[in-house]
Amino acid sequence: MAKKQQVDQATMDAAKQPNMPRMRARFDDEVRPKIAEKFGLANRMAQPELEKITINVNMGRHLDGTKVPANVKESVLHTLRTISGQKPVMISAKKSVSNFKVRAGYDTAAMVTLRRDRMWHFMDRLVNLTTPRIKDFRGLNDKAFDRQGNYSMGLTEQGVFPEINMAEQNFTHGMNINFSFSNSNPELSKFVLDELGMPFRKPAVKKAKK
Repeated sequence: MAKKQQVDQATMDAAKQPNMPRMRARFDDEVRPKIAEKFGLANRMAQPELEKITINVNMGRHLDGTKVPANVKESVLHTLRTISGQKPVMISAKKSVSNFKVRAGYDTAAMVTLRRDRMWHFMDRLVNLTTPRIKDFRGLNDKAFDRQGNYSMGLTEQGVFPEINMAEQNFTHGMNINFSFSNSNPELSKFVLDELGMPFRKPAVKKAKK
């Protein structure tokens, strides 16, 4: 019976392996051993784990009265659906701010949260396809971590994603992308993202005076 269970488990593992996102496989096979060696965290349960990636687009500046124009809303939702592969949700304002013409209960932003395989596939495309397309790219800010090790970055236009055809877009908009970690801190999260290929800004090398 035990032997049959081992065979069944091996068969299941073999079936899952071809479908595993390569970024996830890289994290398990390459990054985890380096974390154990450098930080002394041999227990996988104590190691940092990327839990989710959240993409957020604020549409407050496009408010027409108290509502976001239909063409703006549809364009943003289309962008998020295309780059994430899942349906985004609208976020309503929690408070009214008269100076910004925002009223509580009205839609002001759109958001999508990625987990598991979709999260790893999105990160793979972000690192290898999207960031190299950023104009005059000098690297990402490596200081944008909070105390829990969560990382935030921003993009100024949706056209850096190869899936987006700007000829079909009504307007240009940016977005915020947040990486949420568990069991982490800024040092651990930066190490994980760096090892996964996140193109952080390299420190300037000072030339020695002659």
